[in-house]
Amino acid sequence: MRYPHHPRWPKKKKASVPDVVEAPKRVEQPVDMFLILDVEGTCNKGTDFNFPNEIIEFPVCLLRWKDKTEDGMASELEVADEFRTFVRPTWRPTLSDFCTELTGITQDQVDSAPVFSEVLDQFQGFMIKHGMINEHEERLVRFCWCSDGPFDVRDFVVKQCHISKVRMPSWLQGDVLDIRTAVVDWMKLQPGKDAKPIPRRSANIAAQLNALGLQAFQGREHSGIDDAKNLARIVTELARRGIPLTPNTLVKPNRRWSWMGKRGQILEEFVS
Repeated sequence: MRYPHHPRWPKKKKASVPDVVEAPKRVEQPVDMFLILDVEGTCNKGTDFNFPNEIIEFPVCLLRWKDKTEDGMASELEVADEFRTFVRPTWRPTLSDFCTELTGITQDQVDSAPVFSEVLDQFQGFMIKHGMINEHEERLVRFCWCSDGPFDVRDFVVKQCHISKVRMPSWLQGDVLDIRTAVVDWMKLQPGKDAKPIPRRSANIAAQLNALGLQAFQGREHSGIDDAKNLARIVTELARRGIPLTPNTLVKPNRRWSWMGKRGQILEEFVS
């Protein structure tokens, strides 16, 4: 989830797809599978990332290598599966009009959805099914969470675990691949006058797709599952271009915000 930002920016140019597409560049890739996550959360007009957002959509695209060799060389990713569920908020269960307008998620959808602790159980089953962890949460392969910016796991999941009074599962801990940072860093290394780097704050998903010469955003922006699918396209293209895909963002499961009281408690006097 990202709050809308509308900088003064030139009109978007049509993605420049080269006449000859370069062949995939195989490089050593230490990570085996990628979990592309783009949560949506409760919000009010004017709130920021310090607000005690509750997750209301938990969508994941699972990517895995098609061509990874025994020595770890790879270039081609594919979507192995998708997971999506809405999530029922419990602290402030009524969605604001602003939230529904931004995300497209309705009150009926969250009212009939599982709470976050149940979603964690469901997703753990998803990971076991794909051979990523066992019943004891032990990792069986090297996998990495990925998101647009650092916020989804670093902020939203950590806050939600506090609100829901649940332990952050070990399979949700560990550093994250911030896709936006990876794209911006790649842009900085491109030669030529047409390779002007995108300011990080302006590098939303649509801008990242354009920078990589991919087709425009597919679906509805701020729909978690559509955001995740488009991010999966970006990660796949980075892999094809030979960018090593490794975590670049630190996650602190014990991070605290001023509004956090005892386990599960939200101090209303610190909530604007």
